[in-house]
Amino acid sequence: MDGERKETENESLLLDSLDSFSLSDPFLRPLDSIETWNFHLISALMFLVTLLSLSENFTVILVTVKFKQLRQPLNYVIVNLSVADFLVSLIGGTISFFTNLKGYFYMGRWACVLEGFAVTFFGIVALWSLALLAFERYVVICRPLGNLRLQGKHAALGIAFVWIFSFIWTIPPTMGWSSYTTSKIGTTCEPNWYSRDYNDHTFIITFFTTCFILPLSVILMSYGKLMRKLRKVSDTQSRLGTTRKPERQVTRMVIIMILAFLICWSPYAAFSILVTACPSIELDPRLAAIPAFFSKTATVYNPVIYVFMNSQFRKCLVELFGCSSQETADSNMNADSNMNPEKATLTCTRHSGEMSAVAALVTVFSHRNEDERSSCHSFAHLTISENKVCPV
Repeated sequence: MDGERKETENESLLLDSLDSFSLSDPFLRPLDSIETWNFHLISALMFLVTLLSLSENFTVILVTVKFKQLRQPLNYVIVNLSVADFLVSLIGGTISFFTNLKGYFYMGRWACVLEGFAVTFFGIVALWSLALLAFERYVVICRPLGNLRLQGKHAALGIAFVWIFSFIWTIPPTMGWSSYTTSKIGTTCEPNWYSRDYNDHTFIITFFTTCFILPLSVILMSYGKLMRKLRKVSDTQSRLGTTRKPERQVTRMVIIMILAFLICWSPYAAFSILVTACPSIELDPRLAAIPAFFSKTATVYNPVIYVFMNSQFRKCLVELFGCSSQETADSNMNADSNMNPEKATLTCTRHSGEMSAVAALVTVFSHRNEDERSSCHSFAHLTISENKVCPV
């Protein structure tokens, strides 16, 4: 009799412990501390962000493939950025929508690891694509490598570096160096920021340095040097009484690009460092979900800033079923450039975007100031297919 009573008590204790475990396990049920409408609100927001991101980035890829005048080396990086953003939304956005609809990560632990790796990997590819784009713009405008022009093979090497480098720093958690686990709210998966283990801390610090500090430094230095170069050209223009419109436009665009980067990624980076440094800190799960949501909105901002604000892309988007007028304008521009470099610069502003105009302008005024030999060809004398910098 006593044996049966003890066995019954043990079973009761086991069931109680299992119930207690299930209350806090995000793979089994939603958190009791969060009301259902909170999950439904997040699900609705993720649906909106995912829908916008997928449609915008698919449009970028489609238009770039359709119009060959957009297939320039600098545009390869923008298409790469759109592919990465598209995959982040397709995998992370879609899964986040369904898991928030249920209120917990009902797909299981293996799906959590796969989702955490995929979203982190494609997110870092997009992040480093922004850094590569900034560096290539610096190379095109400031010409630190002399007369070496950006070609398709250079852009391809840069893109290959981005994918390999991102893979190197996102695969370790699947192999034992740290791990991918559910977030505080339990509906998405991410690197394990909350662990107190030394092994996890070393990965997070390394990951933060290589995948946020380093690309941010490349962006700031590249755009900083680019702006310094434009300032010199602007001073020359002022002395000659010419317009400063391209310089102002590019300055505005650079500021928007940097601010968008910081708004999207700084909250997530700051949050990851905070919980890594203080893993015992108590945060409301809804508050902890905000930085991750901000980072996912980058997939919506990037196409608008880097593509849709490009005048040439907008023209091809409107002329989706034919771009004959654009081709005519480009041929006229080539003819004008052989006669008047400054006129070619102004034409390029209207048809190719401000970056191409500024690239031509920088070279024209650099040649003028340095009194180069007549045998040297200026940037404006090259055909548009060789020197056009389409993105703004």
